[in-house]
Amino acid sequence: MHPTAKTDSTSARFTRRAFLGAMGAGAAVVALDLDAAVAAAQRARAEGTLANNFGRVFNLPPFAEATPQVKAALTEMGRLGGIMDAKDPLHEGPIRLITNPELSPNNRDNPFHTAGTTFLGQFLDHDMTFDTTSPLGVPTPPERSPNSRTPVFDLDSVYGGGPGPNPQFYNADRVTFRLESGGLFEDLPRAADGRAIIADGRNDEHLMIAGMHAAFMSFHNRVVERLRAQGTPSLLLFATARRTVTWHYQWIIVHEFLPLIVGRPLVDHIFRFGRQFYRPAGAPVIPVEFQVAYRFGHSMVRPSYRANLAGDNGQPFFGFIFDPAGQGQADPVDLRGGARARRRFIGWQTFFDFGDGQVRPNKRMDTRISTPLFQLPLQAIPSGDPPISLPQRNLLRHLTWSLPSGQRLAATMGIPQVDTSELAAFGFEQNAPLWYYVLKEGQALGDGIQLAGVGARLVGEVFVGLLQKDPGSYLNGQPSWRPTLPSRTPGTFTMVDLLTFAKVDPASRGQ
Repeated sequence: MHPTAKTDSTSARFTRRAFLGAMGAGAAVVALDLDAAVAAAQRARAEGTLANNFGRVFNLPPFAEATPQVKAALTEMGRLGGIMDAKDPLHEGPIRLITNPELSPNNRDNPFHTAGTTFLGQFLDHDMTFDTTSPLGVPTPPERSPNSRTPVFDLDSVYGGGPGPNPQFYNADRVTFRLESGGLFEDLPRAADGRAIIADGRNDEHLMIAGMHAAFMSFHNRVVERLRAQGTPSLLLFATARRTVTWHYQWIIVHEFLPLIVGRPLVDHIFRFGRQFYRPAGAPVIPVEFQVAYRFGHSMVRPSYRANLAGDNGQPFFGFIFDPAGQGQADPVDLRGGARARRRFIGWQTFFDFGDGQVRPNKRMDTRISTPLFQLPLQAIPSGDPPISLPQRNLLRHLTWSLPSGQRLAATMGIPQVDTSELAAFGFEQNAPLWYYVLKEGQALGDGIQLAGVGARLVGEVFVGLLQKDPGSYLNGQPSWRPTLPSRTPGTFTMVDLLTFAKVDPASRGQ
């Protein structure tokens, strides 16, 4: 992939041009001035505002001080029924909110993304970053908050430390993963209290992410079967299987996920001309600007999903992603994790396109968030404490990291600013919190189909940078590598191919 890829900034000798990218017919066209990024990066380095150390990209002042007044304004922005609430009519029930999208005019579907894009994105997040120490809304230097995940795409969220340090995740052969059954199909291994026995407990927050984790475990086990059949020596089985799984996963990131989120033209530009802003001198780090901007995925979450087609006594299992009524239920009415029952599995044809007409879209990347996310169950919050509104938590995180405003980042990166005058009532019309600003860019410049501006550049460069700076990635180890596992199109590999090879696809299950 990209044999001429640059890992850092190249000189600004190439001619001025614009990359025009569209995700398909009807999608918004986003113009990216390529020379603007190069010039802005050179200017930022000269001014000393390009940091790339201690988990920051930029040395810039915070968008606001962490005063009680600012905290109150952010809390008001992110409250249930507030400016960011899509105000989905939950009384209509989980089925009608899927079959009748006109019931939620503030929460539009994204016709170019499938519902699974959301949860693949969450799975990637859990693979590269986990902050367990920084207090919400209290200014904290990033270097004092260690990342509990390795900041690369190596699936340590699944493999943990491997069979030696973490034998509880593996079968007695110390090569394959433990998988259990929920009654019909695969489930994560669980303790007596229902707690998932996995490397990252966040991957049991809800049914979709638990299903994704289990699918990757099954994928690994099938790769082991294939390698055994090919005569791979037993001492090499685990390492070879892990590399095979990880490289196919990284291929999906580069060729499927990232183009959907930031657009293929920007991905190609970063590979061809280098990263302009994310340029850590040593080992890869997760910059806090990216950590917050990447929460754009919360706007893609639907209020409700069809988990499977026939798991609920032969009928489809529909549920809100979170519903307060599910609290304390053995088989919750919603799709929260931490429970086991026959109907609690994922039928992947709802989430990825197997060509059977069953796939459903996710929501657009905009400033409206599905209403259930304003009422999280405490078990879905790693720290286990309030606030239970996910938007409030995201906004208060800006104070934790003393983040610059979206406008300040746009100016520093040489990107035209979007209007956020709707935040005047909160005092942020000229200094919008970065997360909100990234969503507004997607809404105003990308019609909610893909990220644009600051958000696209941050996400694109950090993703590519994490892969380029990982000595174990295929981009470093074998840049010309192509997928080797069976796929619908030889030489490439998608999430549908992964799920099919793992035998968790509709055909393998017979439903």
